[in-house]
Formats: sequence, C-alpha cells, structure tokens
Amino acid sequence: MDGLIIINKPSGWTSFDVVAKIRNKLGVKKVGHTGTLDPLATGVLVLCLGKATKLAQQITDTSKEYIAEITFGATSTTDDAEGAISQITNNKLQITKIEDALKDFEGEIMQTPPPFSAKKIGGKRAYKLAREGKEVKLEARPVTISEIEILDYKWPKLSLRIACGKGTYIRSIARDLGDKLGVGGYLSALQRTRVGEYKIEQSVTVEKASEENVILI
Repeated sequence: MDGLIIINKPSGWTSFDVVAKIRNKLGVKKVGHTGTLDPLATGVLVLCLGKATKLAQQITDTSKEYIAEITFGATSTTDDAEGAISQITNNKLQITKIEDALKDFEGEIMQTPPPFSAKKIGGKRAYKLAREGKEVKLEARPVTISEIEILDYKWPKLSLRIACGKGTYIRSIARDLGDKLGVGGYLSALQRTRVGEYKIEQSVTVEKASEENVILI
C-alpha cells in the first residue's frame, strides 16, 4: 500500500504512537510521519505509507496552520501545559496591547526553540538534557509567520490562528508573546489544522482509519 493517510491526532498520543497504531492496523511495514506534534497537541498528522515515505521530507517542508490557545499570567518550564507552571500576575491585558505586540510576530522573525524540544545539542536531544537538569542553550534561528489572527480573547486565554513555515515552534510564540507583554505566557492547547494542502476536514481518527482513507500515489 503506497499513499498518504491524514490522521486527526488525539491529545495524549505521540506522533510515534500514531505511526505504530496505523502500521499495525493497516498492515503496512513502512510508515513515516511528516512533522511531529507534541503529545498534548491535536490535529493533522500526515502519514506516508510504503513508497510514499519518499515524500515525507517534501511534505514536512510545506507551510502549516494552527489554532493555538495561549494562557497569560503564568510561565511553564516547557512553554506548554505539560511543564511546571509558575504564576506571574493577575493583571488583565487590554486587547489593543496584544494586537500591537503581535505585529512583531509577523513575517520572518528570529525564534529560539523551547529547551524541551527535539533540537540537538552536541548530538543529544535538547529535551533529554533539560530532563537531566542541565542548562540548555539553543540559538535563535529565522522562521516565517505568514498570518497571525486573533480568534478570541478573554483573560487569561487568547486564541490565535497561525499560518507559518517549517520549523516554527508555537510554544515559543506563546512564551515570547507573554514575555513581550510582561505578563508571562504558555501554550495551553494546540490544534494543527493544515499541513501543506492537507486540511483537518480530510482527516480521520485513528479508530476509523482504513484502506479506504488512503490517498494512493
């Protein structure tokens, strides 16, 4: 079976959990994903089956779209809800201040990945070093955010739609926006709604995945 299947990843699963499940369910030995989603995140995970795995990097390099929920007034050691949370303030922000701050997050920006990320430092994953209590210093690198739109705001939660290029960490946007506004912030929920041309509307749950859902190539 050579093709693609668009999975709606559930919260609590790793991307590799989904790969393993689909491999067993469809009886396909060669399965690869096209961009990791953190365990707490949900949404589009494009899986390549059989000979289609040769397309994995090409799809990984495409643009992506997310619905992100940021919680202000606190920070997290992992920049998301999985880490240790520290309260910073209860002072509410006016939406106009958020709108002004978001202007600095559009276009090509320099972004530092979270310490709990899969980036490598001296051949070792950053998150492994962080879990060992070692200091993690990652360099900022350019990423592109083509669109960022406020969907909803009610202190302390902000909902954004973000369209961005490859390598963008939404957790870093949450952290950096909170820093810029002086109130702290972390990513409290995330749904990926698009990877390249593949949208959430085309996705199926792991439970409903079948050969009928495979886009043959």
